[in-house]
Amino acid sequence: MLPLKDLNPTRRLPILTWTLIVINVLVFLWEMSLGDSELNRAFIELSVVPANISANPLSLETFLDAVRSMFFHGGYDHIFGNMLYLYLFGDNIEDRFGKLLFLVVYFVSGFVAVAAQVIIDPSSTIPLIGASGAIAGVLGGYLILFPTVKVRGMVLLGRAGFMTELPAFIVLGFWFVLQVVNGVVSLGATQYGGGVAFFVHIGGFVAGAILTGVFMLFVRQPPVSERNQMLYQRAERYRF
Repeated sequence: MLPLKDLNPTRRLPILTWTLIVINVLVFLWEMSLGDSELNRAFIELSVVPANISANPLSLETFLDAVRSMFFHGGYDHIFGNMLYLYLFGDNIEDRFGKLLFLVVYFVSGFVAVAAQVIIDPSSTIPLIGASGAIAGVLGGYLILFPTVKVRGMVLLGRAGFMTELPAFIVLGFWFVLQVVNGVVSLGATQYGGGVAFFVHIGGFVAGAILTGVFMLFVRQPPVSERNQMLYQRAERYRF
């Protein structure tokens, strides 16, 4: 299912979520201004290359490469998909935890995602680019916080499709299972790389879910009555 809206109002503007989207788009526009050779050189010099990380895992350059990698994207479909998921699900994580803990979930998940892929394929010389790992952490957190919230989207069947609403645990749970299946299949490939780094998604999702579970112990959750009011009495503003 391609998610388009979630029935999950927020109490305040998701300033950081929007800021991250803007930064990603601006970086992507800069990428588009480069020629192919310049862009490839930028990816190799400024983003995560697993072989380089394996050789020097604890350096400042490794840290900076990991951060920069979270803002690079490989094409229009890559950035559109990532920003759509961040837009739909990031605002509620920011709303529930506040700006600081939201950033912790986002970036720590991104770092864990990079580490997971490097561990799986430490000798690869193909750059890891994209916000997918950090956003996967947001999805993992959303699944823990809002498992029953309805997500509205389109199910595509060939050239046809239809709109439906499903609970978040089905939408995001299926997404995660798909990443695990594809990740396991990729381990048996004779040559891995150049496509989707599935263990980035897996590592980021698990990290985000764990962090969210920990933060829920210390951040007061809204009472059930307030959650019901937010989710249902204000639901009309989320209708198409």
